[in-house]
Amino acid sequence: MGTFVLVHGGWNGGWCWEKVVPLLEEAGHRAEAPDLPGSGDDPTPIHEVSLQGYADRIAGVLDAQPEPVVLVGHSSGGTVISQAAEQRPDKVELLVYLAAFLLRDGETLFGAAENETGSLVLPNLVMSEDGASATIREDAVREALLHDCPEEDVQRAKARFAPQALAPFATPLSITEENFGRVPRAYIRTLQDRAISPPFQEYMYERLPCREVLTMGTSHSPFFAAPEELAGHLESLAQGRS
Repeated sequence: MGTFVLVHGGWNGGWCWEKVVPLLEEAGHRAEAPDLPGSGDDPTPIHEVSLQGYADRIAGVLDAQPEPVVLVGHSSGGTVISQAAEQRPDKVELLVYLAAFLLRDGETLFGAAENETGSLVLPNLVMSEDGASATIREDAVREALLHDCPEEDVQRAKARFAPQALAPFATPLSITEENFGRVPRAYIRTLQDRAISPPFQEYMYERLPCREVLTMGTSHSPFFAAPEELAGHLESLAQGRS
């Protein structure tokens, strides 16, 4: 069966995939959900976190796999999987962007987000005094990210959200057609998303066309709102039968 590497987005850690990993494993797959530097249980200081460090972390995970993987990125994790695929194109069977930033070479997440007028995240960012990191206002977290998720998951997520280093969001992607461009792509859009609005998701995957586009009727957090459906979509994409 296949191998999945699941990359979290901002403020999260590998923990956000805790409902999806066992579902994939029960179906006979291998699944890993690493913490990016400075996230989850990783101790990297905020000021040392970078997009290159993110990509290097995932490249290391890919190097440890005996076969090419399905590499899944959620939200800002989309930029991470793009950069990692540039570094290790032969280790990636398929890139899956889950309500994620799908950007072109030279673009930054912050630059792209300037065109995203439907997000509830950007207006609710609380910057650190030194400008190196940000949190999301606690009273906005549910509406922005988790409005359709079980209450238990909402509370667990809010307790585990951590400050997000901003340097990776301001760093341009460095990708080429020769490497990133030869890896097949798929997109899973989320129709009730209040963090990356559905029109903006569509804008991104129309500029960089994907082999397949699937749809979920969830918020920005389908791994909590509909984990079984999400796992099924990932399996289908991996097997080319969506």
